[in-house]
Amino acid sequence: MDIMDKCLITTAESSCTESLCPECLQRIPAQRVVQGEKVYMVKQCPEHGEYRTLLWRGNPQWDLWVRPTIPTPPKECFTKVEKGCPFDCGLCEDHYKTTCTALIEVTQRCNLNCRFCFANAGTELDEPSLAVIEGWYKNVLAASGPVNIQLSGGEPTLRNDLPAILEMGRTLGFNFIQLNTNGLRLAEDPGFVGRLKEAGLSSVFLQFDGTEDSIYQAIRGRRLFEVKAKAIENCAQHGIGVVLVPTLIPGINTHNIGGIIKFALENLPAVRGVHFQPVSYFGRIPKEPLDQDRITLPEVIQAIEEQTDGLIKAANLKPHNGRCSFSGNFTRQQDGSLKAIINNSCCAGPERADELARKTRTFVARQWSGAEKLTIESPVNNSWDNLIQQLKTYAFSISGMAFQDVWNLDIDRLKNCCIHVVSPEGKLIPFCAYNLTDKFGHSIYRRER
Repeated sequence: MDIMDKCLITTAESSCTESLCPECLQRIPAQRVVQGEKVYMVKQCPEHGEYRTLLWRGNPQWDLWVRPTIPTPPKECFTKVEKGCPFDCGLCEDHYKTTCTALIEVTQRCNLNCRFCFANAGTELDEPSLAVIEGWYKNVLAASGPVNIQLSGGEPTLRNDLPAILEMGRTLGFNFIQLNTNGLRLAEDPGFVGRLKEAGLSSVFLQFDGTEDSIYQAIRGRRLFEVKAKAIENCAQHGIGVVLVPTLIPGINTHNIGGIIKFALENLPAVRGVHFQPVSYFGRIPKEPLDQDRITLPEVIQAIEEQTDGLIKAANLKPHNGRCSFSGNFTRQQDGSLKAIINNSCCAGPERADELARKTRTFVARQWSGAEKLTIESPVNNSWDNLIQQLKTYAFSISGMAFQDVWNLDIDRLKNCCIHVVSPEGKLIPFCAYNLTDKFGHSIYRRER
């Protein structure tokens, strides 16, 4: 019995979707198969055979980790449905969810040569002009309104006109603009950090893989911990909120999850939270990643509780966008403990996708922006305004996002994506589709170099 036949028989131990062949990128049927605490994607290409990829391992259980939504297509679609998902992205009318964050890549140049890189960034000098970037901003407005913007690359701080790009976005009506950066220039050039703040920068999404230089040596090719700490210090001086973004790679930094969180809390309120990203396999990967090459969301959640000695409970980390992500919100108390801010909306039944995207945008803008400095002399003043101010200042978030690669791509999940990259043509493409490559490194959407 092949995968197509099996998908005619859905049981508690299996469910069906579609995926892509890692070799030819043909769309093929796929099955999610539950085996105890593990869930696998099993798919079969008529030409290249069967693939079996780990999706889930451990608690919380797969069938309990879901957040159902009612699809709401984009306001304006830039492509028609012809070949079917994921080949008509732009967005098309078959996409289930509007944009919560739009990524604009302002350069492909980079000052690092990382072992893992979504963008496959290099040293190209070809960069979009300000006029082109203005057109991209306007396309985002037409499709989704004034959503959250993340300026990315390559390394966006290599552009000296980055403040002008920020000012342009603010003028057009984008109220939350975040910078995705490795932090090197932020550490070396505090004056540039000040200009970014004046131009309207809301937040820094800082590549931060751990608190040990051996980790950076393995992933980024050089010792960087002190550089990261200096970048955070300079952002703090200008009231720019920082989110630490570790790429989690088994055998390299998964032992340091608790250390990263401890460092973040020591640097609160400058650091607003930690956003974990389990490694995804893009680019030229000649061999299928094995089970031990992956860390799944439930394993991240359990490691957070274990490595923080229960300071953060697994039960307080909830599904955010179905099985793509989790989040938990806390406030730090005077004794150093964390108080969970409980959100029961995930358990209230299906929610409109556009409303969920709106809530995501609002939370990110509020939580990840720089905290206001406490202006009250006594932290024990019990006035209502003081309590509200302290809640804002000492709010802290833990979140994680499991991006998909060609081995584990689930087209049902892809249609629910609300993180969209603006392509050079000005189309909005779901993040996982835009960065997707076959096992030889060939891309569907990203320009190959």
